[in-house]
Amino acid sequence: MAIISEMEEARLSMVPFSASFDPSNPLGFLEKALDFIGKESNFLKKDTAEKEISAAVRAAKDRLRETEKKKLEKVTVKPMEVEKPKKESLKPTEPMEVEKPKKESLALSEPMEVEKPKEEKKESATIVPNKGNGLDFEKYSWAQNLQEVTINVPVPAGTKSRFVTCEIKKNRIKIGLKGQEPIIDGEFFHPVKPDDCFWNIEDQKMIAVLLTKQDQMEWWKYCVKGEPEIDTQKVEPESSKLGDLDPETRATVEKMMFDQRQKQMGLPTSDEMEKQDMLKKFMAQNPGMDFSNAKFN
Repeated sequence: MAIISEMEEARLSMVPFSASFDPSNPLGFLEKALDFIGKESNFLKKDTAEKEISAAVRAAKDRLRETEKKKLEKVTVKPMEVEKPKKESLKPTEPMEVEKPKKESLALSEPMEVEKPKEEKKESATIVPNKGNGLDFEKYSWAQNLQEVTINVPVPAGTKSRFVTCEIKKNRIKIGLKGQEPIIDGEFFHPVKPDDCFWNIEDQKMIAVLLTKQDQMEWWKYCVKGEPEIDTQKVEPESSKLGDLDPETRATVEKMMFDQRQKQMGLPTSDEMEKQDMLKKFMAQNPGMDFSNAKFN
């Protein structure tokens, strides 16, 4: 534990400390407390400050474990106390009260059992992307990188550009041959820049479309609405293109990709991890402070 001189203790006891605790922003309170301690004492200048803070964090965790154990002990007692009155209350009115809960329990359990498999189906609907980080379909295929999306549509050999219909708008696309049903007709996953989008006929047998993303920091889960979604966690960016970026831009892209994967896995982002580290350091530096009733603003 921290050893503070008698003069410092006397001075700290005379200086009031007040702050409000906001559960959504605990670091705000910690920063104020750290500033207060830094101004009113020399504790943060000590070489052993971090060790003492770590000891305080361990002590706080031990206290939390003890309180959780006590709560669990109380919970295990409650079912014993609740079961007795239930049996007594059911004896005089068994026919009336027993039949109703059975119907209610069936009515509640049926939709719950149906909803869970639906959610599982949605989660399992994602597909591993192709080598181009897109998908291959019977009538067309698409691929992507962070900046662009490409679509390839096979057409009969000898097809010329005047036979092709290709309309590219900010939020949707329509591709096909004149006089026939469109091969692709739908909304994009995210908007594109129409002025920077192009198409042409390759070898008179393939319509090649180049789309420039408006948001060039996110992978598309699908190209056109209604398609199966790809698993963006399994997207493989081209390392050569990342290597061509300047250090600052590359760091931003890599951070964005890391944060996106963390969010999809339900894990903290890089910013959240940094805040957690600050919180741990502050708690370690202030072992004697009790934050159980603190309020953050």
